[in-house]
Amino acid sequence: QVRLTESGGGLVQPGGSLRLSCAASRSINSIYTMGWYRRAPGKQRDMVATITSGGSTNYAASVKGRFTISRDNAKNTVYLHMNNLKPEDTAVYYCNARRSFSDTAHVDYWGQGTQVTVSS
Repeated sequence: QVRLTESGGGLVQPGGSLRLSCAASRSINSIYTMGWYRRAPGKQRDMVATITSGGSTNYAASVKGRFTISRDNAKNTVYLHMNNLKPEDTAVYYCNARRSFSDTAHVDYWGQGTQVTVSS
């Protein structure tokens, strides 16, 4: 079991920046792929960015070049640095920890979410 706690959301103007943090309740350094997902009003939850235990990253096309995911295994924390924010980035952002057992079997843990609103 892993408990995830997000922080860092808020209201920001278009073009601004925010950093989201996700603190895990236990070590994430060798087992878990960590990720950020978001759900905009009236839409499904979509992947924003993921980072493996080895540091490989993957980004949604809509955020590539603007967002950066990183992890500090010593602090059991994952970050999402968001630059040049746009109104369409407005969503609830969720932290995810995925433990994979095989190519088809895994377990997901989710945080409660943090609201990001981009508006002037």
